[in-house]
Amino acid sequence: MPERQSSRKDAIRNREAVLAAADALFTRRESPEDVTMADVAAAAGVGKGTLFRAFGDRAGLLRALYEARLEPIRQAVETGPPPLGPATPPRDRVPALLDAVLCFKLDNRRLALALEEGGSGSPYRAEHYERWHRLLRAVLEQIPGLTDSGFTAHALLAATRADLVEHLAGEERIPRERMRRQLANFVTGVLAS
Repeated sequence: MPERQSSRKDAIRNREAVLAAADALFTRRESPEDVTMADVAAAAGVGKGTLFRAFGDRAGLLRALYEARLEPIRQAVETGPPPLGPATPPRDRVPALLDAVLCFKLDNRRLALALEEGGSGSPYRAEHYERWHRLLRAVLEQIPGLTDSGFTAHALLAATRADLVEHLAGEERIPRERMRRQLANFVTGVLAS
């Protein structure tokens, strides 16, 4: 039994080391494609086999890192106070949720882009996208007079796609606060129509 506990502790420690190494590499590198599984394994001090057993492939590693970074927001959305938490009135919560997605993607541009571009196939089938869509749809359904909450949720989330965020922040050099205001105005317009 002690040997089994020790191997579980090693696995947990290795997973944490891999996520920390991947996090640092994705933060430092200019392009997400510049980060290889071999780079991550070397930086974490584990063998490539350990990496592949724990995450399956590069896409699995990207998803795990994305989810680890997203965890504080997920907690705030599920059980936190307003404006993200469930007690927030729907017309206030929708813009707050989308602002949280935008800020998360701005803070994690390279990782979000890597995940949406090729790390998980269709971005619309990714677990994190489906989770945001379900949540937004449910909140939108609480707004009287708003029709087609499913499509509206997709349209609102499209404004936070990683490739669009990268284009606006990188190529157009739109400052973060201006982008947040533009998104808030867009969401307000959609909810008012």
